[in-house]
Amino acid sequence: MPPQSQLPRIVRFGTFEVDVPTGELRKNGIKLKLQEQPFQVLCILLEHPGQVVTREELRSRLWPADTFVDFDHSLNAAVKRLRDALGESADAPVFIETLARRGYRFIATVVPNGFQREQSKSPLRQWVFPLVVAAPIVIVVALFVLDASGLRSKLLFRSSAQPQIRSLAVLPLTNLSGDPEQEYFSDGMTDALIADLSKIGALRVTSRTSSMRYKRVSKALPEIGRELNVDGVVEGSIMRSGNRVRITVQLIRVSTDQDLWAETYERDLGDVLKLQGDVAQAVAQQVRAQVTPEQQARLRSAPAVNPQAYEAYLRGSSLLRSDTGAALRNAQAYFEEAVRRDPRFAPAYVGLADCYLALGKYRWIPPQDASRYGSEAIHKALQIDGTLGEAHSSLGFLNWQYGWDWQTAEKEMRYAVDLNPNYVEGHFTLVWYLAWNGRRDEALAESQKIRSLDPAYPLASFGESAVYYHQRAYRSLIEVSQRSVITNPNSWSGHYFLAVGYEGSDQLAQAIPEYERAVALSQSDSDPTAGLAYAYATLGKRAEAARMLSELQQQSKVTYVSPYMIAVMYAGLGENNKAFEFLEKAYQERSPDVAYFLRADLRMDSLRPDPRFQDLMHRMNFPQ
Repeated sequence: MPPQSQLPRIVRFGTFEVDVPTGELRKNGIKLKLQEQPFQVLCILLEHPGQVVTREELRSRLWPADTFVDFDHSLNAAVKRLRDALGESADAPVFIETLARRGYRFIATVVPNGFQREQSKSPLRQWVFPLVVAAPIVIVVALFVLDASGLRSKLLFRSSAQPQIRSLAVLPLTNLSGDPEQEYFSDGMTDALIADLSKIGALRVTSRTSSMRYKRVSKALPEIGRELNVDGVVEGSIMRSGNRVRITVQLIRVSTDQDLWAETYERDLGDVLKLQGDVAQAVAQQVRAQVTPEQQARLRSAPAVNPQAYEAYLRGSSLLRSDTGAALRNAQAYFEEAVRRDPRFAPAYVGLADCYLALGKYRWIPPQDASRYGSEAIHKALQIDGTLGEAHSSLGFLNWQYGWDWQTAEKEMRYAVDLNPNYVEGHFTLVWYLAWNGRRDEALAESQKIRSLDPAYPLASFGESAVYYHQRAYRSLIEVSQRSVITNPNSWSGHYFLAVGYEGSDQLAQAIPEYERAVALSQSDSDPTAGLAYAYATLGKRAEAARMLSELQQQSKVTYVSPYMIAVMYAGLGENNKAFEFLEKAYQERSPDVAYFLRADLRMDSLRPDPRFQDLMHRMNFPQ
């Protein structure tokens, strides 16, 4: 009910009835879906039938002076939703007339306390009305008592309700601040809402990677729902002013394009984690998802966070998904600022750890630095909050690639997806581990689980490529990688896997262009560079391969270069002693390249018969 409403309890106009205390709008006795703000607008207009209600008056009634909001957008949206519920348009108004730049006027006849006033003391009406009311009750009772030929079940229990929503996509929240620089904030809040909803095991929630494809894309919601294979969509907008955040979200059933629920929340930035949890719980309640006590506790226990720390965290998160060294280093600086401003903000430590692990994985920092600082950050996050699935997934990756503790690695990865069954990135990490471990069927089953959780997840094919890479099943690797290149043409990994598939199938002429494409897209990452040099040497272009090796060794004087990749180049040139010298360096520094590549890398094939290679394999103690 709007503030200070002077309306009676029941107001009627046309075939509509407004129940002011309950906030309900009914048509011919059937309740219509109408959200709070449009209902408040209706009540204010009904207080002054036939009179102009100015936009300024509506603003003062609906949005107090200390509330910041895009007023024009919000009021226009509220009136549009009200008109939709009443079945009219602005061009042909039946109830609400628009007066340009001034306000609105309710033009239909209003009957206060309508139903009660219609009653008469006529003896006939006194008898007829109870009979009219009682007749349906008698019929219902008879149906329950007799249930002749199952008639009760057919008439009363044929469900008219829509199926329960069991899967959701959160579309990118619209930035209403008018400042393009705030896009990172709206995207970050979208990510956070996805993360919180993903913690509810009874819901299947599409990943951030898939949802973000629909940013600024004009598509009907039913079409998006079909593409993502979800029952419902959460969309909305966000506005930030200083340290105040206002978020409006609505839940829509995609099969009917029907609004099911909408709400607006406003908080200080320091309470934004609690706000996110409140939104997630509200959505879960609206879709009747079963939330376990543990999940409820995790959503409700969100602590306050330093506003500057949270802003730095969002900026870092927006950069973390990049695979360039410059972006990851900038992300690292933001996460360091976040933990400096708020040492109890666990997600910022996870982001910092992921920066170090990614910088090490892409060979931009030495593995010792990645392992040491990544481990410190992960364990700090888990000391603060041991239920963070993302932290356990990162710990699993750390133990696999840097710690060479295979059992602990898998245990942590599986615990991560147990904590957060919708954490697609956690499932993806597990796919790569299982593929590397030679457990083909388990890896493919986990990959299929990703597709069932998120049919549009664009990286799923890379996990399948990893399966066939480590199986050395090169023809299958070609088939999968060709599909990856079509769907992800600008990702160097797809071209790299395709090149390996061609090379392993003795199609070196086809492999060279794919290696070259991978080198260009990766900005000369040393892995595809070493692969191209190895392929050149195999094809007889030894001078070209030697030149590339020399350039890489010169580069190693000013920045970190993986000794494993230098060993690959020496192996291609047939200089086995030098190859083993650099393999030993890679082993001593615990390079993740040794852990990941050594068993399946076709570039190592010329070294495998050598006893030194067998000794290295023995020392690695790979799982069987």
